[in-house]
Amino acid sequence: MKYTKYSRYAPNAADDLDLQDLMNRLSDFFLQSGFDSPYGIYEMDPNRTQQEYLDELREAILRALQDGDLVPQELMDKLLENPDLSQNQELRDLIDQIIERMQEEGYITQQQSARVTDPPSETPGGQVGRDQPHTEARFEITDKALDFLGFKALRDLLASLGKSSFGRHDTRDMATGVESGGASKAYEFGDTLNMDISGTLFNAVQRNGTGIPLEIDYPDLMVHQCEYQSSCATVLMLDCSHSMILYGEDRFTPAKRVALALSHLIRTQYPGDSLHCVLFHDSAEEIPLGKLARVQVGPYYTNTREGLRLAQRILSRQKKDMRQIVMITDGKPSALTLEDGRIYKNAFGLDPLVVTQTIEEVAKCKRAGILINTFMLARDYSLVQFVQKITELCRGKAYFTTPYTLGQYLLMDYVDRKTRHIH
Repeated sequence: MKYTKYSRYAPNAADDLDLQDLMNRLSDFFLQSGFDSPYGIYEMDPNRTQQEYLDELREAILRALQDGDLVPQELMDKLLENPDLSQNQELRDLIDQIIERMQEEGYITQQQSARVTDPPSETPGGQVGRDQPHTEARFEITDKALDFLGFKALRDLLASLGKSSFGRHDTRDMATGVESGGASKAYEFGDTLNMDISGTLFNAVQRNGTGIPLEIDYPDLMVHQCEYQSSCATVLMLDCSHSMILYGEDRFTPAKRVALALSHLIRTQYPGDSLHCVLFHDSAEEIPLGKLARVQVGPYYTNTREGLRLAQRILSRQKKDMRQIVMITDGKPSALTLEDGRIYKNAFGLDPLVVTQTIEEVAKCKRAGILINTFMLARDYSLVQFVQKITELCRGKAYFTTPYTLGQYLLMDYVDRKTRHIH
């Protein structure tokens, strides 16, 4: 006979934990920019093992548990009697259960990648055995986690602005569309048939009288007008030179957080807009927004010209009413890609060759109708002078910001489209 044994339910603290709250507290860990790393970028330390990545994640979760009320206080006090994960097996098991749940709910994923293979080995039979490749695994955040972090960053930024939602980009022009926002007009060929029923019937009655059936002819048709809403293509240029984490301040992590917030804003509020991300350093490359969280700065110079060239190529493919470059930087141009592909560098900056070539690229942006708005995270005199020159050429705007106010200024600039000066 089959028996079923019942026992008292013992709740699992990992199951009751709010993962969204935990992800919010782990945002600095997932968006780290190399500020605390001697290597700068992940790729510069290829020998790190799966265990090292896992231990880093465990330590980050432990700090999050210590800082807040994610689990009951009695349990936390008991677990933290010995906060050493290597000795407190109960605390280690709890954190492992949390990591497993984060994987199950799609916030993180375990990536496997092949590493260098072992040299051929002799088998007991004297034959050469096959190479056995080592694999390393690391935990990476998923698109779901990136979307959540972008939403949280956007909500925090909007809260500081005192606004809860934004619409699409308004212009002074009128058009026919689904949402009515202006007086009706006579229908013309090509208009959206957003019919003004009362206006159309009034015209028909005025022309034919109140007889039944009521005949409606082409001249009677009236349609609602709405504000013409434009679309915008944006390239976000992020400076990932080494100065972004120097001088005791991490400037790159806030820039990444703003990029995620802007991406979430565009996807949810401005579906007709597009956003691309370009990193510029010794050279420049476009990266998918999904990989932005894993990017870190490195021992690079600042090749502003190459970033502008790549941004122009991206925007030339976009058929939008407005095209703009949003550049976030804290340093003056100090590198240049020569015609033969070599990188010319001058650590002191404002090299005449580098500045001249960069200004010429700005002039090309102006001729192509591309607006450049610059957000400066430093107030170095030479940088200010260079950015003012860019502003004069392309009639864009320059913002003197800090990592703490960058998001507010950038979002307001994107939404308002108004000329203003912020000092």
